Amino acid sequence: MIGTPFGSVLDVPGVGVGHYQRTGSGWQTGSTVITVARGATPGVDVRGGGPGTRETDALRPENLVQQIHAVTLTGGSAYGLAAADGVVGLLEQRGLGFPIAESVVPVVPAAVIFDLGRGGAFTSRPNALFGERAARTALAGRKLPGWGSVGAGTGARAGGLQGGVGTASTTLQIGNAGVIVAAIAVVNSNGSAVDPTTALPWERHSLRLTRPSINERNSVRSVLANQAAVGLNTTIGVVVTSAALDKAECSKVAAVAHDGLARAIRPAHSMTDGDTVFTLATGDTNLPAHVNNSTRFAAINQILRAGADVFSAACTHAVVSATTIGDTPAWRDLCPNTLAAC
Repeated sequence: MIGTPFGSVLDVPGVGVGHYQRTGSGWQTGSTVITVARGATPGVDVRGGGPGTRETDALRPENLVQQIHAVTLTGGSAYGLAAADGVVGLLEQRGLGFPIAESVVPVVPAAVIFDLGRGGAFTSRPNALFGERAARTALAGRKLPGWGSVGAGTGARAGGLQGGVGTASTTLQIGNAGVIVAAIAVVNSNGSAVDPTTALPWERHSLRLTRPSINERNSVRSVLANQAAVGLNTTIGVVVTSAALDKAECSKVAAVAHDGLARAIRPAHSMTDGDTVFTLATGDTNLPAHVNNSTRFAAINQILRAGADVFSAACTHAVVSATTIGDTPAWRDLCPNTLAAC
């Protein structure tokens, strides 16, 4: 796994990330949980022909819930949605959720990737324990084991190559305010994140990559050419910002983040993808009412552009950070000399 030359979702204060995964003995899957213990305003945008989600209707701008405390990204296809049950249980123990009488009801949106059977056993998939352990790590603020082939990215594939979990962030100067926009992405795409002509990622951002050798290019082309014509896939993730946004604005951020996904993965949003992006706005930074004689909408547009950029970068980071598991080769193992400068 490599570092994050373009930042991390953990750059947003108050955000935690936890992974839990199993490999071997029929297993190759996992879950990743993103938490904001003090609560964040949510949004979501779902694309593609085969989404697997939970609690997305609760995030619609006209509906009741205004704050959530966690999002679950997980393997296991529809079965893997059970991982969110473990997150709900832990949040209830911590008193985090929508207040009801003397208790709370945690609202935990989730999205899944299809990785069933990639470890050898179709029935080896995340359950509530996966979500609970990932959420416990996220809330504790422990040091992450890294990025790439971890958590929900353990069983991920990206156009025939090993997929994974990636992250990126940027800081905007909006008036006198510094606004952080960050992303985490789990890339399990039908389309490729790598240009078959150059064997380099479509979107390289600030990664310092050398030109792949002819042998490296041929190795990548061979894998991309031999991938199954139809796969069961999906890229999922979360854009997190320190800005104070409402639910409608958060949903717009999620929608525009799909532009970044489509730049990094080609094609995107196919019938066998269930691409889903959530947004969490922590509200640490109030946007000025007027910026450079323009309106608040100009500030929102800056965040929209940044959201697309960091989500694209997170998708690239997921693929270049992944390591080979089983018989699915990772890009970094096919092009080891290309990463020498990172």
